Amino acid sequence: MLNDVSGKTAFITGGASGMGLGMAKAFAKHGMNVVIADIRQSALDDAMSEFSDTNFPVHAIKLDVTDRDDWVKAADEAEQVYGNIHLLVLNAGVGVAGKPMQNATYKDWDFNLSVNVGGVVNGLVTVLPRMIAHGEAGHVVTTSSTGGFSAVGGAGLYCTAKYAVAGMTESLATDLEGTNIGASVFFPGPVKTSLGQTTQEVRPEHLRDDAPPVAQGKTPPRQMPSFDPNVFMDPEEVGERVLRGVERGDLFIMSHPEFRDGIVARNNALLRAIPQDPPNPQRAEVVKLFGTLLYNPVYDTQGDVPALETSDD
Repeated sequence: MLNDVSGKTAFITGGASGMGLGMAKAFAKHGMNVVIADIRQSALDDAMSEFSDTNFPVHAIKLDVTDRDDWVKAADEAEQVYGNIHLLVLNAGVGVAGKPMQNATYKDWDFNLSVNVGGVVNGLVTVLPRMIAHGEAGHVVTTSSTGGFSAVGGAGLYCTAKYAVAGMTESLATDLEGTNIGASVFFPGPVKTSLGQTTQEVRPEHLRDDAPPVAQGKTPPRQMPSFDPNVFMDPEEVGERVLRGVERGDLFIMSHPEFRDGIVARNNALLRAIPQDPPNPQRAEVVKLFGTLLYNPVYDTQGDVPALETSDD
């Protein structure tokens, strides 16, 4: 468990803005060496300017998370600058949403999955073996979403990817049981970010939207309710919540208590779906052989989460 982060090194994808930058600021404040990786050089430059009046050890690397060669170069550079990586935060993502799934194109799907799922896979395959090899305590955080445990209409592509990230991380945490590396999946709610803008900025030309296979107009677009974005959570508060979850070794990290009712409703729906027939003893014995199909002890690692302590300094 990475319960003492001072002097350790964090590598954050999507680290030049939004939640990634909020994590970078929180981690640096708590004594970590921080590598912020992002595909947008201008955003990296802006992010580094925010650290210009500090002595925090922060290093920027341009990285396309869909490019596996880029990943190797970025990991090599991070290790050259700060040594071993201890905290890998796979946070880079794009917000492909606002279109009913029946109107989505192959390009929509490919762009969504290449970043939101492929970028996480590439980071795990490239960096996790290095963390295991150096033998020091470490942790992996993946950024899912509230759309990764409760699906909604109009965001089916995004929810598909974020559900995948959640399941991937739960399985990873199970596989890492007994090692000194933990894993957490982060489920953020509304945060002050520019995800919509950055999604359009980073979408490559060959994956720009084309004519959909299902005619537009048959299904009206999902209407989002009006809201005051000023009530959204500050990214630095997000960073503090993620850091607390890492230090506690939590499997699940959530940002917003306001989503409790939705979680309870979905879990109740799952419970209601369980057949009322008595379990078959022979079948139950077979299931036990597979362990996690019946019960996964990794869920026991999630304790009660106290209120976040904040300060004005």
